Amino acid sequence: MNTPSVELKDVSLIFGDGDPRNENVTAVDNTSLEIPEGQFVAIVGPSGCGKTTILNMLAGLIKPTLGSVKRNGQEVEGPSRDIGYMLARSALSPWRTAKQNVELGLEIRGMAKQERSEKSLELLSQLRLEGFADSYPSMLSQGMQQRVAIARTLAIKPDLWLLDEPFGALDAQTRLTVQSEFISLWESNPGKTVIFVTHDLEEAVLLADRV
Repeated sequence: MNTPSVELKDVSLIFGDGDPRNENVTAVDNTSLEIPEGQFVAIVGPSGCGKTTILNMLAGLIKPTLGSVKRNGQEVEGPSRDIGYMLARSALSPWRTAKQNVELGLEIRGMAKQERSEKSLELLSQLRLEGFADSYPSMLSQGMQQRVAIARTLAIKPDLWLLDEPFGALDAQTRLTVQSEFISLWESNPGKTVIFVTHDLEEAVLLADRV
């Protein structure tokens, strides 16, 4: 039996000191989930139901109060270099061009300038942004900014892609375009596991293998 890419077992996360006499907030309650390598899973639910908290636990940003969170059979103890995490807003560095934003993770990892330049331009080309490599975020539409953020997230070639409502702020037409480009990128990277948080059930059904 293959080890799951992601495994949550009886996971709960409670904000507070655990003392029933004080106010405690249960963000995630007794949740279990297994995701095999290479599967695209969408997590759907209303605001405040713990979707982002699950991503944060998988990213190693917070630890569960109860239960276990595992990646490839190993307990998640902290942030990992093989995880890409994209938020709802692009959060691009305004002083860096599109190309420089994509290169950021590669630069931090010490990749040679020429190699990271080639990789960033290749990703921008795949997302139809090759003509905007030297543009700053303020010069790009929201849809373009999100595509740059996708490229930045995937430039480090993570095995696990965590996406927290990445297309929620886009208009309907732009969202369809970016969704299509994202799926093409995922399909060209076999074996990559995706966990995609969304409020939109239609989007979840369109993109994911499993909801």
